[in-house]
Amino acid sequence: MPKGIYNVPKAINEPVKSYAPGTKEREQVLATFKEMYNTSVDVPLYIGSEEIRTGKTKTINPPFDHKKTVGQYHEAEKQHVEQAIAAALSAKKKWASMAWEHRASIFLKAAELLAGPYRSKINAATMIAQAKTVHQAEIDSACELIDFLRFNVQFMAQIYAEQPVSSEGIWNRMEHRPLEGFVYAVTPFNFTAIAGNLPSAPALMGNVVVWKPSAGQVYSANVIMEVFKLAGLPDGVINMVHGSASMISDVLISSPDFAGVHFTGSTGVFNDIWTSIGKNISNYKTYPRIVGETGGKDFVVAHPSSIPAEVATALSRGAFEYQGQKCSAASRAYLPKSLWPAIKEHLLNDMASFKMGSPEDPSNFVSAVIHEASFDKLAKYIDEAKNAPDAEVIAGGGYDKSKGWFIEPTVIVTTNKKYDTLCTELFGPVLTIYIYEDSQWAETLKLVDETSPYALTGAIFSQDRYAIEEATKALENSAGNFYINDKPTGAVVGQQPFGGARASGTNDKAGSILNLLRWVSPRTIKETFVPPSDYRYPFLG
Repeated sequence: MPKGIYNVPKAINEPVKSYAPGTKEREQVLATFKEMYNTSVDVPLYIGSEEIRTGKTKTINPPFDHKKTVGQYHEAEKQHVEQAIAAALSAKKKWASMAWEHRASIFLKAAELLAGPYRSKINAATMIAQAKTVHQAEIDSACELIDFLRFNVQFMAQIYAEQPVSSEGIWNRMEHRPLEGFVYAVTPFNFTAIAGNLPSAPALMGNVVVWKPSAGQVYSANVIMEVFKLAGLPDGVINMVHGSASMISDVLISSPDFAGVHFTGSTGVFNDIWTSIGKNISNYKTYPRIVGETGGKDFVVAHPSSIPAEVATALSRGAFEYQGQKCSAASRAYLPKSLWPAIKEHLLNDMASFKMGSPEDPSNFVSAVIHEASFDKLAKYIDEAKNAPDAEVIAGGGYDKSKGWFIEPTVIVTTNKKYDTLCTELFGPVLTIYIYEDSQWAETLKLVDETSPYALTGAIFSQDRYAIEEATKALENSAGNFYINDKPTGAVVGQQPFGGARASGTNDKAGSILNLLRWVSPRTIKETFVPPSDYRYPFLG
């Protein structure tokens, strides 16, 4: 039990290193990249104290060079998933009863390891297997994951410190218990930080976790597990399994001890998980927590008072950084007719300067998309736009999968306000633009709100404060993260808690105290010091 009321180290966002030519961090990450790229890793299942290698393997291939193999991972069978549940439940009592400051210390140490000796390794892993440039890897796998770990500890301390008032002769207390059972963490390929946060946030609050990372992120997930173990995370607290997503979900969600899911991925998969939970609801010991961040069809809307260069820069970065494979990426834009020529000139000039290739070359701005299925989907939509009577490809449009899954950053301009690529989530470097008449500002805001089922991120540009206020109100339900005169990507932990509603998820705001509150079950304790000894109230006299 604690012997003091402890103040945790104040969380401060991890500074982003520049990786400019001649810097030490650039030399380190490129050397680590080269070493890892020429080494093969064998990723096991992590279940309890065991590293299990089933022999049923799949190769890990960099998206920018899919003929190259950098390792393999082992797939679980049903019995391994059941074993992971048993390992988690076996670890639960001791982990849940551990004093909170010791849980905090483990994840604070993990943050320090990532900030120091493991920084180049986690970044290089993300560059290799997820095809992120060094800058994109740095802001994700190093800085954001470090921020999640540090800020979550601070939020945990705030939760525990918040207590109810007490009246005379009574002491009221609130304890925040971990959930009864285990948490299922499902993480995506595109953010190493999300992959680290989704299992660790519930674990920090005393929960045990079965974690299924995306097949496209197993390589860097293995580094995360290495860091957690080195930081002192006890066996069985976080168990990592790979394999058939449907099989793993079926086994975990049908368990009576299933206590919640922490999910980031597609809307369709999340809907399937929610449906499965509903079908199993009578089997559970407690109602499970369902926390999910799903898709997006994120927008940029420019008012006629906007500055064209600022809008174009937001589109260049917001739509094409990390090949548009961010849930928050700008994939549709609504631009006024009067500014379109100037915005177009800036945007096309930007795009003409983009370099595309392996992340090992830091001068490349974009790389390959994650896998062949994504490539084929994007190529299909680009080809349709080339032949559509109401759309025109004005930049990019090329693609080549002979070596890697390379899709050129592409801009489609359409006259159809409900054109397919304005409405459908593509998850790639394809931006669709609709040009509106300057006098149609209010109508365009309504169009933006009604076009997509999603509500994750969105941005408006304007120098007119009345227009900014109007858009902020008109689009209040259109984006959980709303940006004024900035691109709709790049949320920072502790500064812009992230999440959306509608078809974009439950909006439980990763990187905030709100998310951690989902992983505890509060218990109110009332202690009366001198209890009454006579049932009679004064009014009876």
